[in-house]
Amino acid sequence: MPFSVDSFFLKLFKFGIVGLSGTALDFGVTYLAKEKLRWNKYIANSCGFVVAVTDNYYLNRIYTFHSTDPDVGWQFGKFMGVALVGLALNNLIIFVMTEKLRLNFYFSKLSATFIVFLWNFTLNYFFTFVGR
Repeated sequence: MPFSVDSFFLKLFKFGIVGLSGTALDFGVTYLAKEKLRWNKYIANSCGFVVAVTDNYYLNRIYTFHSTDPDVGWQFGKFMGVALVGLALNNLIIFVMTEKLRLNFYFSKLSATFIVFLWNFTLNYFFTFVGR
C-alpha cells in the first residue's frame, strides 16, 4: 500500500484517541499502585504502562489500523517490543525530570507520555502494522 499523507494523519488521530483512553487507564493504575498500594513509583509506572499497552494493542488493531493479520501473537509481540522500548524511554524521562530536574512526578509522567506517544505511533505505523 503506497504512503498516503491523509491516511497517515487519520491513523495518527485515531492512535491519539486510543492513546487518550490508554493514558487514562495508565494514570489510573499508576495512581492506584503508587498512592493507594504504596508501590515504588517506577514499579507503579511500569504496571500502568503495561496494562494500557495491552488494551491499546487490541484497540489499535481493530480501530486504528483495521488489521486482519492472522498472526496476532507475532504482531502483539512487535507491538509489545515497541512499547517496552517506549517504557524504558518513559522511565528514563521520568527519572531525569523528577530526580535531576526536581519536577513533579505527574508533570514528568505527562511529558514522558507525549514523547513516547510519538515514538510508539511512528514505530507501530512503519513496523507493527506496516501496510495496514
